[in-house]
Amino acid sequence: MASYFSQSKVLWTPRTPGFTNADLLRRLVNRKYGLDLQDYHALHKYSVEHKEFWLDLWEFLGIISSVSPRQDRITSPGKFKEIPVWFPDARLNYAENLLWRSDDAVAITATAETGSIEHYTFKQLREMVRKMASALKLSGLQLLAGTLAIVANSIHPVVIALAVASIGGIFSSTATDMGVHGILDRYRQIQPKFIFSDTEVSYSGKHIDLTDKIRQVVGDLDGYGLQQIILLPSRITGTEIGLQGLKNSLTLSNFLRTADDSPLRFEQLPFSQPLFILYSSGTTGKPKCIVHSAGGVLMQTKKDIQVGFDLCMNETYFQYTTTGWMMWTFMLSGLATGARLLLYDGSPFFPDLKTYLKLIDRQNVTLLGTSPRFLAEVQGQGTSPLELGQFNALKTIACTGAVLTPPLFEWAQYAFGGNIHLISTSGGTDVCTAFVSGTATLPVYAGEIQCKGLGQSVEVFDPNGNNIEHMGQPGELVCTKPHPSLPLFFWGDDTGEKLRDAYFSTYPGIWRQGDFMVVNPQTKGILILGRSDGVLNPSGVRFGSGEIYTVLEKFSSVFDDTLCVGQRRAQDQDERVLLFVKMRDGQRFTPKLEEQVRNTIRTALSARHVPAYIFEIGEIPYTVNGKKIEIAVKQIVSGSNLQPSGTVANPESLKLYYKFRDIEAVANAVKAKL
Repeated sequence: MASYFSQSKVLWTPRTPGFTNADLLRRLVNRKYGLDLQDYHALHKYSVEHKEFWLDLWEFLGIISSVSPRQDRITSPGKFKEIPVWFPDARLNYAENLLWRSDDAVAITATAETGSIEHYTFKQLREMVRKMASALKLSGLQLLAGTLAIVANSIHPVVIALAVASIGGIFSSTATDMGVHGILDRYRQIQPKFIFSDTEVSYSGKHIDLTDKIRQVVGDLDGYGLQQIILLPSRITGTEIGLQGLKNSLTLSNFLRTADDSPLRFEQLPFSQPLFILYSSGTTGKPKCIVHSAGGVLMQTKKDIQVGFDLCMNETYFQYTTTGWMMWTFMLSGLATGARLLLYDGSPFFPDLKTYLKLIDRQNVTLLGTSPRFLAEVQGQGTSPLELGQFNALKTIACTGAVLTPPLFEWAQYAFGGNIHLISTSGGTDVCTAFVSGTATLPVYAGEIQCKGLGQSVEVFDPNGNNIEHMGQPGELVCTKPHPSLPLFFWGDDTGEKLRDAYFSTYPGIWRQGDFMVVNPQTKGILILGRSDGVLNPSGVRFGSGEIYTVLEKFSSVFDDTLCVGQRRAQDQDERVLLFVKMRDGQRFTPKLEEQVRNTIRTALSARHVPAYIFEIGEIPYTVNGKKIEIAVKQIVSGSNLQPSGTVANPESLKLYYKFRDIEAVANAVKAKL
């Protein structure tokens, strides 16, 4: 246990825990039932043992509905036995819950790397949604019809998504940097009726023309029931671009001219009404089309943002994300809390990192959503945020997408001021929520995720299905009870076979997330050690890649990034660990540095954690959402001839790893050069 939690020291303690949203919820439950729940952990225990918690949460969050849920029918049997129908008698609308404000306060500030800043009030946002919804309805959008978007992170996808939700349609989006192959892998499966697309965008100072991509996508989908293509104005010039010869296409302004003056109507629909389609990473095959319910996404994301992140009305939430990541869908519920959303279109490093950090300060961001990769880059560049701004409004930093290692955790805690509540979270596109997250009522320990999410019955299982959480030993992250944002189904998976195989096959009837985790028995804090299908297992010793990455933070000034995978070829009796390092500009990988890395890992962990081979590599593969791709590399170096999918941001990088199948030859060649 010591190797996992030896660095667990307090970085932050709440000054006023009694004034947080989480504590207000705890006191509500105590008053309602005459209980004496003393702290967050007691509230969590109540939340997973009593299904009535979800009614308490409904009340606390102020979910708007035309028909309230019944006390005696919180769930009913669903299409698949593992996934019940939640609140079967309730009727509500997702968009209504996000558009309840109609005043002149700013709802959305849309910014871009070009320096543009545009503000939209709640009143303006409602009118934009009304007009879009009217045009969609008059063009034939109906219940459960699919509307898709290939869009940058601007005001347009927000308006489109909320308009579709108001009608009861289904919405899905991809980022503009996804290739044609990746887009078609998704959209062929769900056969959309409407497609909205940007025509021209800017990223990292480069102007990107999307018209050829649009023609290829639309041409392929023409035989799948596609009815209309709406072209959005250029993100560079603001002018509209029409595409001659593109059947059933028109510009956004011409599409909106078809709208009438009818008032905005929110169709009252079941809690389990399908609304969003999100996609699995699909790095080694076609992505799964994960269908989420309107009510499930609303309740879980609003809970995470309002109760977990403690976001309040009139504060500002800035989540750096593309429209193709689940965090874009997650972010929308900031509107449901009455907060302002700050949108950003472009690269955070253009024109430079300092400009981006100054934007966060000058826009008075309260809640910053970011990734360990970004924080590591700020640290690696030697940039001091406090030299660029005061960050007086910044209350919370929520970090997700990868493991936030203890050294980086400690650096980030003080980089923006010691009073910042730094939260590390882990959830998934599969559930559009966090299994483990943070709360403003508990202390923060270096490297530890603070707590389990309310209503999330998270446990640590060994391979035999035993709960080993109390032992401080690593195992599988499982969720032993259902919750409202379990996916309704995979698109096209009528029998549920694929869904069941993805999540419920390892431990029948129990959700297995695929993360390797350990819980600190003293603090109850959590470490995510990596993906369980990427667990390293040399000579029967199981550990996560996150443990290696934590140690390698000491080398952040020389390593731009690292990748740690296991290799077991057909001829190998045992698995070996390979470590790939990408050097920062101006740095060299030398035998002396390699020996320092080995000694550091041996001292911090054990001799059995030391990689069998360490190699310099030119590129680390990432998904389009910025996550390292370990599994594909593991499969390649172990002998698989996989074809990368469209979710790999830099697919050419995977070619660098094929030569390591003959690991002995590569090692000998490296030695010969020395």
